[in-house]
Amino acid sequence: MLDVDVIDDPAAAVAALEPVRSRLLAELAEPASAAGLAMRLGIPRQKVNYHLRALEAHRLVHEAETRRWGGLTERLYVATATSYIVSPQALGPVAADPGRASDRLSASYLIALAARIVHEVTGLWRAALRAEKRLATLSIDTEIRFASSADRAAFTQELTAVIAALAARYHTASASGGRDHRLVLMAYPKPADPPGKEQTCP
Repeated sequence: MLDVDVIDDPAAAVAALEPVRSRLLAELAEPASAAGLAMRLGIPRQKVNYHLRALEAHRLVHEAETRRWGGLTERLYVATATSYIVSPQALGPVAADPGRASDRLSASYLIALAARIVHEVTGLWRAALRAEKRLATLSIDTEIRFASSADRAAFTQELTAVIAALAARYHTASASGGRDHRLVLMAYPKPADPPGKEQTCP
């Protein structure tokens, strides 16, 4: 089972977002039968089977094992991933595209960049899985509290200068055996923590 999988097929996205099927996916982090799911969720077994077939058709669940009880065979299903994300590509031509953004300081441009990351990294990741290789990536996730807007502006200028210097130092346009990499830095105000969640320092 994957930690996370990306849904880029529109029909699969519709299937996963349907409330009952979404609940079934959550319940199928561990293998379970239609009968067991029906008892757990209080839904008729026939209805559970109907939704499981739809999820299986879109490769969101698969058969984990079979058990025989007398003359009956019971199928156990499991989700293909612990969690899912719907790719912007599932929206087709109206998917977010940073190339269509006019304001590179806008929230919409940041969202479009994030959408492009989901699309591009998913393709690279799947190719790596098929080749049984790891995909080299870099992720930095931290929090910083600025004392003032002036500090935030100063930090932005300094960070920009450091990144520009590093890019100039390591970028070799003439390297025939090299490979281009995309570097995206993002920052936005942190949403409020849910009630009861303890705040942690960066």
